[in-house]
Amino acid sequence: MEPPDARAGLLWLALLLAGHSGAQAEVHVSVPPLVEVLQGELITLDCKPRERPEHYVLEWFLVDASGSRHHLASVEPQGSELLSTVHNSRGRSPPYQLDSRGRLVIEKAQVGDERDYVCVVKAGSEGTSEATSRVRVFAIPEATEVIPNKGTLSVMEEFAQEIATCNSHNGNPVPRITWYRNGQRLDVPMEMKTDGYMTSRTVREASSLYSLTSTLYLKVYKEDRDAKFHCASHYKLPSNDHGRLDSPTFQLTLHYPTENVEFWVGSPSTTEGWVREGDAVQLFCQGDGSPSPEYSFFRIQDKQEKQLNVSLRGNFTLEGIRRNESGVYGCRVEDYDAPEEAQLVKSLELHVAYLDPLLLSVPEEVSVFLNSSDTVVDCSARGLPAPTVRWTKDSVTLANGPKLSLNSVTFDSAGTYTCEASTPIVPLLSRTQSFQLLVEGPPEIKPNEIKPISGNGWTEGDEVMLTCSARGYPEPKLTWTQRGHTPAETPSEGKGWRSSSMMVKVTSALSREGVSCEASNIHGKIEHVFHFGSVAPQTAQAGVAVMAVAVSVGLLLLVVAAFYCMRRKGRPGCCRRAEKGAPPAREPEMSHSGSDRPEQTGLLMGGPSGGGRGGSGGFGDEVSDALGFHWGTN
Repeated sequence: MEPPDARAGLLWLALLLAGHSGAQAEVHVSVPPLVEVLQGELITLDCKPRERPEHYVLEWFLVDASGSRHHLASVEPQGSELLSTVHNSRGRSPPYQLDSRGRLVIEKAQVGDERDYVCVVKAGSEGTSEATSRVRVFAIPEATEVIPNKGTLSVMEEFAQEIATCNSHNGNPVPRITWYRNGQRLDVPMEMKTDGYMTSRTVREASSLYSLTSTLYLKVYKEDRDAKFHCASHYKLPSNDHGRLDSPTFQLTLHYPTENVEFWVGSPSTTEGWVREGDAVQLFCQGDGSPSPEYSFFRIQDKQEKQLNVSLRGNFTLEGIRRNESGVYGCRVEDYDAPEEAQLVKSLELHVAYLDPLLLSVPEEVSVFLNSSDTVVDCSARGLPAPTVRWTKDSVTLANGPKLSLNSVTFDSAGTYTCEASTPIVPLLSRTQSFQLLVEGPPEIKPNEIKPISGNGWTEGDEVMLTCSARGYPEPKLTWTQRGHTPAETPSEGKGWRSSSMMVKVTSALSREGVSCEASNIHGKIEHVFHFGSVAPQTAQAGVAVMAVAVSVGLLLLVVAAFYCMRRKGRPGCCRRAEKGAPPAREPEMSHSGSDRPEQTGLLMGGPSGGGRGGSGGFGDEVSDALGFHWGTN
């Protein structure tokens, strides 16, 4: 048995060795120190011991605002698997979860999840270690809302006035609001100042999100009447990023006095102030004050103001203005807040231009004789300003001035003459008046040129169109000495010319006599004769006619011969002698009495010798009888 001192020494040695062994097996925990997510995203917190002890227990704790820890879940290895247990979700929905690797899972992150989460690892004799992971949840605020002041702000107010209120709802962390005018940031303090300042108020909603309200106060000036204001909400995002939401722009309604007045004629006018009689003339008066002041329109008559109209819109119309309404017109702006030096009365002078209907010294239709002179037509034009007058015919200017002289009148002088009067300084103020000139006289005639078809001369039977033109007043009548084919439509050449056409066939007789065209009216007549010169006969056509006659006679003879043979059919030797080349035997003659004649049995036989013209009858005689003529005898 060992002594007591030896046993005590061994015990202390064992304790010392045990303590040394625990120090060598100390456990360490690794967790992410900061986790940042957007609201609604998934949070995963990882915790694991670095040394991987053989047996350990991992526990998750939540630290509340007071610093107290609340046990959420634990993980314990069981062989190759992990035994995961969620002990308390503290009413969170959805509840906390542990994944297959023992990580704490927080679904649909909420602002209330912004806490410190402590991971504790207990490894028995190897010791205990813990680490903290902080979670931050960011929420993007709703669209920035601005509520402008709908009232009228006076520029004469000495202190800053409320401009608008800007709201940024449900953000985390608390957003920041800034103000802008025409896109430029306004640097206004939070303390009350005469020129401007802003106030701010933060509210934490039941959802733990923050809403911020900012109100802007400014001293306004006349230049702000066209300014555009808006506000913007600035918010933070994970990884030290930032966002911005701008509100719609708005404008202010300001009250400022009139400093300048403009007065002008709105209807078409000239720089000299001329307007046309009968037009609706608009007078416009415009002051630069706001809201729009009251406008009084008046006219100066006998050095006194005659009130015409009172308007809030600054316009007045003179309907159908007349020439006696020329004069001075004025406008007065009734603005009692305007400074004393402001010119609130303006005036202008209206000149009413007019042009009376034109008067001619002749009627609408004037008749003169051919070659007459010293016909003068006067055009009277009365208007203001003095009009300019000119005479035109067929858009060609004949004379400048009111008088038109017609000398050595011809038929070409007939037509429409127009007097035009206008006032160059007043647009569209013009008048016209016309008369018709008729020139009386005997006709003038103008034949067309005729040329042979072949180019070398006329030939019997050629057809040609003859055209005769005449003019005069009264309108001449056209007649022809020959008959021919007249077209249904008579061509017209204009400028008073009247035409007549006729189609004729050229003959030798027509060449000798010619064709005459006559134009006549009550003042006289004139004639033109168309001549054709020598006319050649139709030689080729005559030869064809002779050939046709010869062929016809030959055919007639053949027909008669055939008829004769038919009559002699059945008798010996009939129509055969010519075929055999020898005369047939002569039959004995028989005596006949009275008018009976013996028939001839030979072809062109006269006597016993067979002569063609001898004897008392043969084929020649019968043919002659059939044709109605007789051969002559020697």
